[in-house]
Amino acid sequence: MGFKKSMNVQGSLAENEKPNAFGVRHVQALLMFFGMAFGYFLRVNISAAIVPMTKPRTTGDEYYDWDSSTKSLILSSFFWGYVVAQVPAGLLAKRFGGKLVLGIATVLASIITMLHPWAASGGSWQVICFLRVLIGLTQGVLYPSVHTLLAKWAPRTERSFLATSVYSGAQFGTVIILATSGFIFDSSMGWPGIFYISGAVALAWSILFLVFGADSPKDSKVISKQEREYIEHLTGSGSESKSFPVPWKSLFTSAPFYGLIAAQTGFTWGFYTLLTEIPTYMDSVLKLNVASNALLSALPYFVMWLLCLIVSPISDMLINRNILSTTVGRKLFNTIGQWIPMACLIGMSYMTSEESVAAITLLTIGVGFNAAAF
Repeated sequence: MGFKKSMNVQGSLAENEKPNAFGVRHVQALLMFFGMAFGYFLRVNISAAIVPMTKPRTTGDEYYDWDSSTKSLILSSFFWGYVVAQVPAGLLAKRFGGKLVLGIATVLASIITMLHPWAASGGSWQVICFLRVLIGLTQGVLYPSVHTLLAKWAPRTERSFLATSVYSGAQFGTVIILATSGFIFDSSMGWPGIFYISGAVALAWSILFLVFGADSPKDSKVISKQEREYIEHLTGSGSESKSFPVPWKSLFTSAPFYGLIAAQTGFTWGFYTLLTEIPTYMDSVLKLNVASNALLSALPYFVMWLLCLIVSPISDMLINRNILSTTVGRKLFNTIGQWIPMACLIGMSYMTSEESVAAITLLTIGVGFNAAAF
């Protein structure tokens, strides 16, 4: 009892001595936010570029006569590498630290991205697929590395805000790369420009991250003693932690575990299908020009980004005030985040190019409400 009381007093003191204003933890969160954003530059650029890459335009850019099956293979090949990398990425981040793993992976992904125009120059879609698999492998470390870093940098009293802010970088990056793609395609660079720009920006970020990022407060050379102790008290990162064996049998015989897998699979299937196919849908079904395609493809993710910043605090408030239990809250918002998009997608299946306003409205609502499942 004495030990528990001592720990409570220590935790109370840590919360009362919260460092003022903007701290190093916020700088690290900002770096991670842009890491998420530029990571999505690297994965979404092909979704936008596949449209001008495969149709003749007055700008004179080279284009390729790839059929819909080939384009689908190119768009999906990223995920072949991405899914394989998830578990190894988590182990690597734990072993070597999220900073090094994420920084080096982004350097590699950036260079590979800038090779896309060269790979496509001979019309070889197989080489493009290979490069997308490599991008998937390198981008597979993004979330595991950020999870590892947030565990060390986000005090429990600020965890919801910092985590929501960092992960919203994914939607922010999607909005920026899609919204600007039309201007890039119409510029003198043409469609290759989106690969050069996204690769260069991500490469610049990775260098800054490797220089200014830190795996934990104790690894930072600029953090104050007060802020370091505050974070360590509220994350437990300052104390020696024991590693416990994973209860694999209990895990794989747990019904809630399979429920989580089913929920995440359903959400991810819909989310990434839309993320990769929206520009193609705008072009092939709604018959929009490149400029309109770019801006309207970005709109659903702009709404999702805003809702991410709104829904998470509402969920936390309902749970913290005991209006909802944690279990009910998670189930409720996950249901909202999947059932509303489901209804919107069913409605969209009946829309034609003559009903583009209604289709885009449903698409925006559907993607926007995905935020509830995050």
